[in-house]
Amino acid sequence: MTRLISGVILAAAALGAILFLPFPVLRVAACLVAGLAADEYARITGGSRRGICRWLVIAIVIYTCWWAAVPAPLSIVFLTIFVIVWLSFAVLRESRTIQAAAVDLVAPFYIGAPLGMLVALHSLSGPKAPLLVIATIVVSDSAQYYTGRAFGRRPLAPAISPKKTVEGALGGIIFGALFMVVAITFVYPATPLIVRVLLGLVIVCLGIAGDLFESRLKRVAGIKDSSALIPGHGGVLDRIDALLFAIPVFYFMVLQGRVA
Repeated sequence: MTRLISGVILAAAALGAILFLPFPVLRVAACLVAGLAADEYARITGGSRRGICRWLVIAIVIYTCWWAAVPAPLSIVFLTIFVIVWLSFAVLRESRTIQAAAVDLVAPFYIGAPLGMLVALHSLSGPKAPLLVIATIVVSDSAQYYTGRAFGRRPLAPAISPKKTVEGALGGIIFGALFMVVAITFVYPATPLIVRVLLGLVIVCLGIAGDLFESRLKRVAGIKDSSALIPGHGGVLDRIDALLFAIPVFYFMVLQGRVA
């Protein structure tokens, strides 16, 4: 019951935010979510368990989310400068290993950029666009669960997530992709059928990959949930892991005019 109540509250809060919040407030809300997820990521990976590096990672993730919320192409110059500066600080100033510095370096692009892109989608195409991506992942996730319970026999990735099955993943892919094919009509009606199908397949497959990626992080850390912030659901990162992998591809397709 706790999980159900928390899920309903989360869904209502997300829907209300996307439908009714003005862009500046939605941007701040996304940054707040990014900051909470970044804190969980830092604790899971152990790369910034304590000290100034942890707070810098959280701050950089928040800034990346804020910056990515305005539709704009990624500057390779800015990216290169950022990587050089961070490695110089973490490895030379803080005497950290290159592996630990690289783990932290992933955080802005894994968490901050996708959440910012979700807000940018809202700015470009209105609330229906981010809702479409979120709903597709939710449908796929639900289909994976129920299909897996009904028909699941073969484990998908037993070393990472023992409960996931091949049959459940196939159910999630099929139903998630079908939902995208139909629902995209109400957001981007001129999108060709082949693009709808391919986009739906890619989005749901990336969602599954994102879920498994975070499960792998937790498995290595020896923990069940990223935090206990959300009763019955774990942490913020547990709730958005699939979305983080799916958003950038959808955003790219919108920027390129492949969906319209």
